Amino acid sequence: MRPVLRHVRQLHSLGPANNDHVSALRVAISVAVPSLLLLLAGRPDLITYAVFGALTGMYGRNEPHQLRLRHQLQAALVLLSGVAVGVFLSVNHLHSWWLVGVEAVLAGAGSLYSDRVRLKPNGPFFGILALGACASIPTAVPWYVALLIAAASAGFSLFVGFGGWIRGRVWVPRAKRQPVRLQGQLRQRAVVHAARYAVAVGTAGAVGVLTGSGHPHWAMAAAAVPLAGADLPSSVHRGIHRIVGTLLGLVIVAVVLLPGPWAPLPHFPGAEAAILAVLVIIFQFTTELFMARHYGLAMVSFTPVILLMTQLAAPDDPYVLIAERGVETAVGAVTGILVVVFIRSRRNSPPEPSVSSAGQR
Repeated sequence: MRPVLRHVRQLHSLGPANNDHVSALRVAISVAVPSLLLLLAGRPDLITYAVFGALTGMYGRNEPHQLRLRHQLQAALVLLSGVAVGVFLSVNHLHSWWLVGVEAVLAGAGSLYSDRVRLKPNGPFFGILALGACASIPTAVPWYVALLIAAASAGFSLFVGFGGWIRGRVWVPRAKRQPVRLQGQLRQRAVVHAARYAVAVGTAGAVGVLTGSGHPHWAMAAAAVPLAGADLPSSVHRGIHRIVGTLLGLVIVAVVLLPGPWAPLPHFPGAEAAILAVLVIIFQFTTELFMARHYGLAMVSFTPVILLMTQLAAPDDPYVLIAERGVETAVGAVTGILVVVFIRSRRNSPPEPSVSSAGQR
């Protein structure tokens, strides 16, 4: 009962600050530079690929520079793999059940890899998100151009993350980032954890397809969120944060996209894409600012990032966009929680390799 009460209290409390503004600034710069370059080139529709590459900067936030570089290289592999597979599905018009099947399989594989290299944020969530988003928008350029944009953005993010060393030249002797050896019980638990990802993502996606949603990948991404929890209460905690944070974020999206005297876009005729791009950069900064301290507050900002990017890449009816985002997030988060409840490891075994109560995002 005490763990449940502890997580309930955490729903309205901020974690301690830990140089969050520095990490947020690194990520904002990583997103801003390639996004603004694409905007100046007249291709705001390609900003999605740049942003997913730039999310490399979210990893290794408080590690020494040489460890951060290694950590971010490992994260870049997950993100660029998601972009590459998503672009492949989009170019070949493989949607619906193809997307569900491929993303479920890669969610399981990504879980094993994330457990092996100890990614923080935990799990393959951002790779899953990149895959679904890139698969669900038309690829308006050759596939290799989309992938090069994401790779260049990830490379710039690595440079930003390592820039502090170039300035201070501080190297920590004997600092290493050792992977986890998945053997024995750890291997068994990692396989169970991967199975959770595959089942949760596949089930949420199937529900989305069967109900006729235009964005089943949102449900699949939301289903992965509770699986990063260290235990059942924290999984429920993350799922609730995801739903509540998303709903509050949708209010911001409604203010930006829906017609009304409060809407900013009509005040800048001809510059709508530029305004959306700038808002994506600002909201990505505030997302990272709160990501380690309060997941729900981070989702309030991250929801506009995803929806405004979607509008830049493939404009849609904002009413439909907002409604589907809310429904798919609720479906996915509940699915993820149910999978954690019903697919359990043995009670007396140690915690799973990828999930620890410290540094959860």
